[in-house]
Formats: sequence, structure tokens, C-alpha cells
Amino acid sequence: MVAPSSPGRPFPVRIGVLVSGSGTILEAIVTAGLPVSLVVADRPCRALGIAEEAGLASSLVDRAAYGGFGPGFDRLGYTRAVVAVLLRHHIDVVVMAGFGTVLDEPIHSAFPGRILNTHPALLPAFPGWHAVEDALAAGVTETGTTVHVATLAMDAGPILAQQAVPVHPDDTVVTLHERIKVVERALYPATIRTFIDKLAVPVGDERGSPLEVKE
Repeated sequence: MVAPSSPGRPFPVRIGVLVSGSGTILEAIVTAGLPVSLVVADRPCRALGIAEEAGLASSLVDRAAYGGFGPGFDRLGYTRAVVAVLLRHHIDVVVMAGFGTVLDEPIHSAFPGRILNTHPALLPAFPGWHAVEDALAAGVTETGTTVHVATLAMDAGPILAQQAVPVHPDDTVVTLHERIKVVERALYPATIRTFIDKLAVPVGDERGSPLEVKE
């Protein structure tokens, strides 16, 4: 049971952020004042330093201990290890912030409908790892960023928010992706805030839980 922040107010929601890289999305989330309780990385990275500077609990669940990045990677075992860390910290909502590992079914069972992700395209267009390259190759004049609920099927979950970004004639993968990131760093924290504000709404006796959702 999660204690209420104040009488008649929503119960606090504990966010766990999954990271792999530079931590710029994590920085945007922290700057927005979102209630991050834990940062989990799948490899040593700058984002862990960002978590430390912000005074956040962090955990390195290194892929190297589960087969690394080759064909022998134990995805199921790795996923179970990440879930164990999240549950140990009583996380309610999981936020992927540039997380480079596709996780298996156990995390979706542990956090059904509570895993958020951001993608550098206007889904359902250009799903997958090479969205920016694919947009340029297709010759579109507009792409963007999408915040969605992550599901076992990659980039196929319910869309929560989108914002368009124009494609310039002289764009490269680097220049276009950088402009998308600027939009993403504003849209993602705002969408997370809207999402968690719908969770843990007190019921009549003011004793709710993080799984109660506002209609």
C-alpha cells in the first residue's frame, strides 16, 4: 500500500527509469520534477552518473552477465533480473529512456499497461530501430516523435501523444534525429506527468493503490 501525499490528494507514484546511454532523456525527466525513485541501466553509461548527481537510487543490471550482445544473450533471464530490481524498489510505472534492450514477457506481466516508451517517428509509420533512417529513405516531408505504452510487440502499443517534426531537404540522420530529440525532451515528460496523474486516485475512504486508474 502506498501512503497518500496529503488528504484527498492522489497517492504518489514511483517511477523507474530504464537507461542505456547519455542520459539526456533522464535529465529532461528529472528537470520536469517527475517522481523518479530508481534508475536502472543495462550497461555502464553516463546516465548512471546523471542519476547519482540527482541523488537518485540506481542499479546496473549489466547485459554482460547474461550473454552480452551476441546470439547467446539470455533475454528471459535478463528481464527477470530487471523486474526483480524494479519490484524490490516498489516501482509503479516503468519509463524507458533510450533503453537499448528489448525486454521479454515478465516485465509486461509485472507492469501491465504501466511501461512507457518514446519513439523517433509518428507511429505506426517507421517502427523499429532505424526510424530516422527509414523516414529519410522514404522521402517524407514530416516525421516526429511518439510516446506510447510499450507492449510485447515492438512499437505497437497504445499511442499517448505525438508531435510532428519537419524533414528538411538537407537533413542527415544526425541533424533530423537531433531536432526530434528536442521535441521529445519536452513531450515525453509532459506525457508521463499526464499518465501518472491518472493513477492512484483515492477512493471514498481515501485509501487507494497505484493500480487504481481515473476514468
